[in-house]
Amino acid sequence: MTQHTEPDWSTFVRERVDARLVAFFETKREQTRRLSPRGVEMVDATAALTLRGGKRLRPLVLAAAYSAVAPQGNLEDCIEAGASLELLQSYLLIHDDWMDRDDERRGGPAVHTTFREPGRDVHIADCLGVLTGDLAGTYAWELMAQAPFPKWRRDEGLEAFSTLQIEVYLGQHLDVLADSDVARMHHLKTGSYTVRGPAALGAILADANPDQVLALTGWADPLGEAFQLRDDLLGTFASAATGKPGDDLRHGKRTGLIVEAEQRLAGDAAGLGRLAKVFGNAEASDAQVADVMDLLTVCGARAALEERCAELRDVALGVLDGGALEPLGCERLRSLALRLTDRDR
Repeated sequence: MTQHTEPDWSTFVRERVDARLVAFFETKREQTRRLSPRGVEMVDATAALTLRGGKRLRPLVLAAAYSAVAPQGNLEDCIEAGASLELLQSYLLIHDDWMDRDDERRGGPAVHTTFREPGRDVHIADCLGVLTGDLAGTYAWELMAQAPFPKWRRDEGLEAFSTLQIEVYLGQHLDVLADSDVARMHHLKTGSYTVRGPAALGAILADANPDQVLALTGWADPLGEAFQLRDDLLGTFASAATGKPGDDLRHGKRTGLIVEAEQRLAGDAAGLGRLAKVFGNAEASDAQVADVMDLLTVCGARAALEERCAELRDVALGVLDGGALEPLGCERLRSLALRLTDRDR
């Protein structure tokens, strides 16, 4: 069996997932040329987004969960499913960028904007973006179907992959509606496909027992919420290097940060007024955004989310002390817990 030391295991997973994706896209280009040569532009757009950056956190969560159950197992068994999760993320990002009217992603153009060539109708270009997202989602299913689940758990693995997608769509529905149940939205939209779903898939690949599944769920659930809260903070307080400080404010995203601020500003008409001038206002000036960022800090909303992130991380880490999971995997899960909650992009 192949053994990997820290941090060599994470490098191995990232490099093998990237290599699998490169080979997969080459195969798809050839298939598409035979079916419809013009369609290669959709394959190219999917490949460009998928291979341009990305932290490969979801394959890493899957692989760490796998090793927490089967420390003597071969991490190569995680690569097909890990690459599938990256394609699923591309699918979700492509549609999400179009819904949010974001024109950039990972330091390059959002997929729907790549089709806005001179002389091409914007609506047609955006339709091609949506179709490209659909294609990426189908590719994700194709790779997941090739994952080496134990024969007696293959149906369970594919059902877990289906479940995490359904949860994402329901969470996105709440996000689009700016629903007040932000905690539910976080649990469904982010927790499902970022942490809980990948951990479940890793557990099934390793043929985990019920106690191990329970422990991995206990680790994953609080981290899914913490990951989204960190995203909420970055969406407002990100450094200029990320390219989107204040974006969530202008887009009117009802994040955990906004909910916390509204609760703390209840009765403060002036403060709520300052927030209202910027929230959902795409034309808000940098000065107005900076003013609201200061407001969110002074009212304590920012610190409250930082504290909540730390609390959720500690809950997840505490689960690893329960003895149900193997020490090697626990170390990898601890490392990932810190990466998921303390990231700056």
